[in-house]
Amino acid sequence: MRYLAQRFAMPDEVTKSVLNDIGTEELGHLEMVGTIVHQLTRNLSEEEIKSGGFADYYVDYGTGIFPANAAGVPWSAAYINSMSDVISNLTEDMAADGAIM
Repeated sequence: MRYLAQRFAMPDEVTKSVLNDIGTEELGHLEMVGTIVHQLTRNLSEEEIKSGGFADYYVDYGTGIFPANAAGVPWSAAYINSMSDVISNLTEDMAADGAIM
């Protein structure tokens, strides 16, 4: 979502297109992870749900996919950083992807 939001601040069509492509690819990764989680949890028995630590999650969401981090904090649009400063956007993107050490 960050890349797709930042594309609107890009000054030319080439950089807009690159961010659009990256954002689309990242959405594909989300689809893959969601599919894997769904396949691993869709046929769990009640005992497997309890022993696997899924009981609280299952009560709230069933076998639905709810984006949250390992601590259970839900995904939020607050994670999308988009400013009018193109260099800041791209620097943050690289840092978030681990490209800047």
